[in-house]
Amino acid sequence: MNPILMNIPAEIETDRLLLRRPEPGDGEAVNQAIKNSIDELRPWMPFAQTTPTVAESESEAREAHIRFLKREKLRYLLFHRETNAFIGSSGFHNIDWEVPKCEIGYWIDTKFTGLGYMKEAVDALTAFAFSDLNCNRVEIRCEEKNLKSRAIPEKLGYELEGILKKDDLSADGKHLTNTCIYAKVK
Repeated sequence: MNPILMNIPAEIETDRLLLRRPEPGDGEAVNQAIKNSIDELRPWMPFAQTTPTVAESESEAREAHIRFLKREKLRYLLFHRETNAFIGSSGFHNIDWEVPKCEIGYWIDTKFTGLGYMKEAVDALTAFAFSDLNCNRVEIRCEEKNLKSRAIPEKLGYELEGILKKDDLSADGKHLTNTCIYAKVK
């Protein structure tokens, strides 16, 4: 099936969260979360090497919306269901519709860390990948030294399949890093 024809919901609900595809107008909330968390994001995220402007975050939200519609990447923004506070971002990238398989990525506004929100979101996305996207494999890749990021797949029962040595550049592009590959398979 052509993935563009797949009916992929714009929203997914969990007990505490609303996961929603990016829409025009989301840039301001995303930008504020990046600003709140820039020091924590910078070591791990290439997009956080400089603080983006609101216009840059808005442009990225609109591009993410288009990539969602084209089924190239399926990003979801995380909002608290009761307060509508923006919490972070997660979703599917490196999608191979032929296998099918995908990778889940994520980041969170620092003020919401340690409350289980990202674990809840990634758990829901993992289940969604297997049930609705019919994936045979779901991966989470992260830098070996990023212990907070590694905690998510470990708590959710993903298997550490291996650590690729000197596999990638650090977020700032200055040195080589090791990449952990976690996976769940159908």
